[in-house]
Amino acid sequence: MTVAPSSGDVFRSAFRHRAFALFWFARVCSMLALQMQVVAVGWQVYDLTGNPLDLGLVGLFQFLPTLALALVAGHVVDSHDRKGVLLGALSVELVAIAALLTMTLAGALAPLAIFCIVALIGAAKSFEGPANQAILSATVPVEDLPNAVAWHSSGVQVALISGPALGGLLYIAGPAAVYGASTVMMLLSVTLILAMRPRPVTMTKRAMSLTNMLAGAAFIRSRPEILGAISLDLFAVLLGGATALLPIYARDVLHVGPWGLGLLRSAPALGALITAVCITRWGVRRHAGRWMLIAVAGFGAATIAFGLSADPVLSFAALFAVGATDQISVFVRQTLVQLSTPDDMRGRVGAVASLFIGASNQLGEFESGALAAALGVVPAVVLGGVGAVGLAAAWAWRFPALRRIDRLSSLR
Repeated sequence: MTVAPSSGDVFRSAFRHRAFALFWFARVCSMLALQMQVVAVGWQVYDLTGNPLDLGLVGLFQFLPTLALALVAGHVVDSHDRKGVLLGALSVELVAIAALLTMTLAGALAPLAIFCIVALIGAAKSFEGPANQAILSATVPVEDLPNAVAWHSSGVQVALISGPALGGLLYIAGPAAVYGASTVMMLLSVTLILAMRPRPVTMTKRAMSLTNMLAGAAFIRSRPEILGAISLDLFAVLLGGATALLPIYARDVLHVGPWGLGLLRSAPALGALITAVCITRWGVRRHAGRWMLIAVAGFGAATIAFGLSADPVLSFAALFAVGATDQISVFVRQTLVQLSTPDDMRGRVGAVASLFIGASNQLGEFESGALAAALGVVPAVVLGGVGAVGLAAAWAWRFPALRRIDRLSSLR
């Protein structure tokens, strides 16, 4: 890592653009809303059933709509007004969270209803993901894009830190308090996107053919370094993700309750935020591919440490390291995709990337829950961490183009 301009210069380079500032704050608000409701949903489901598999099913029900709609979503984003698509997706998420609030107040929120509502959120996120990725590049000039990516990641991590902690704190007053706050934050996000004016992008109406919908996947396959980066992130988080099991650790292993669950969920985001701020200050200017591979191996090692810990402080530190190492991987991957993708393909490429991210997060939650039900929670987490370390070594051999990436700025 080499020295970049002062933090004030870096800040101004992205936030001097009104469209980016509005987009950033809208993104933070929507992520806050989603993260707060995740804490409430996880605690409610485990409290209602006491079954680790049901925690995994929450992730599975969010992922299945993404799997079904990813190619359609990418085509829609590249063929229609991207701001309109994003507004529609956020509006659906607003309705879904409001439904959680209404049913909780009515005392009618059962596990099946939760699964259906999170599936609706998953369907909306399948459009939100590629729309967000496509719009980001239209909020700043290309020379400010790496800074925008870093600050965008920082904003997401702010929400990932404060959202779970706030959700856990509000849960003391009951799940309705969490869902109510989430509804307000999502409404604010919709309002900010309405006020945003991204740079106009010429949209081409395309027939919804299989060839057009698969164009994003074909582009990624033609670029080994992009395929390697996205697939490494997919399988590492798929195997090493332990967030779905945090309610079990909070209640049965660490005995810290819902407030402690919020802090545990915030720990990876805190590590990621500090790392993201360091990246905006110093950058990842040389050997970016190697940094990504090393970071994934560190992610696996930190996951193993968390799995074996029975001490809340050590567990928090291990999760902090999980987030810090993952953020390096995320930054390299996102910058690589943003700088390498043609404007007219951002939706379709973003849809494939979102599918990979959804698979790693939501499907990873199902994998973790199923494995914990079969082997026990500690062996499931430790085995996943070992798998992530092995993947970093395997991908270094399988994707030499990824390993050889040096300066990200040379990809413009």
